[in-house]
Amino acid sequence: MTISRDQIAGLVFLVFSLAYGYYATDIALLPGEEFEPINARSMPYVLSALGSVLSFFFVLASWRSAATLKPLNLQQLAWKPVLALLVVMVIYGLILDWIGFVVSTALFLIAGFRIMGERRPKILFGVSIPFVGVSWFCLTQLLDIYLAPGRLFSLLGG
Repeated sequence: MTISRDQIAGLVFLVFSLAYGYYATDIALLPGEEFEPINARSMPYVLSALGSVLSFFFVLASWRSAATLKPLNLQQLAWKPVLALLVVMVIYGLILDWIGFVVSTALFLIAGFRIMGERRPKILFGVSIPFVGVSWFCLTQLLDIYLAPGRLFSLLGG
């Protein structure tokens, strides 16, 4: 049996969506909230179900007969950008607590764009900085979520 790259991607996303739904049951609810129609688990359940259904249909849509599929060649895949993005994600997770959401997210986006091949400063900064600003505004001002400025800024007296 030959499996295509699209099918592998769909199966990985299906497993991720199912695991996300499973771990959504670990979200703590306030007393009495479990009887509410919408609670803290509602959105993760919806996202899990939607991701599972879409990825299942993606796998079915990409299913072809074995004669038309070429064997998957792992040497043809772009492993360097994938590994570089994984390293940048780990670094982002490590620096987020230290330098805060705004600076670390902007650096993460700029590094990600650079890894993906974008070199023009207008695009690098013109996309990442407004995106971070809008995200910060939505999270802090509209959704009233507290984003700590980072330990480094707190130590410097900010």
